[in-house]
Amino acid sequence: MAGKFEIYKDKRGEFRFRLKASNGEPILASEGYKSKRSCMNGVASVQKNGPNSDRYQGKQAKNGKHHFVLKAGNNQVIGTSQLYDSERGMMAGMKSVQKNAATANLEDLTKA
Repeated sequence: MAGKFEIYKDKRGEFRFRLKASNGEPILASEGYKSKRSCMNGVASVQKNGPNSDRYQGKQAKNGKHHFVLKAGNNQVIGTSQLYDSERGMMAGMKSVQKNAATANLEDLTKA
């Protein structure tokens, strides 16, 4: 089973996407977008930039947990990971995005 992008609307009515790994676990989430078109552009940016290891920036939260952001060529953040207990877990998350981003299917949950 391949990874997949899910597009959905949040409680404020904004469009968002999340990338899930082949095991169904979320590995990257977007900011809120006012339009579906902008959200789709975000997905395209993840597909383009996700395979490039230079586009990732690892971070450590104040509580000691680790997370990463994926940035576009213009240095704008296009996706954020969940929190991981270890740096090793964070690195595995990055590799999962690299593996899944370019070939993930797209599921539009806003059509339901």
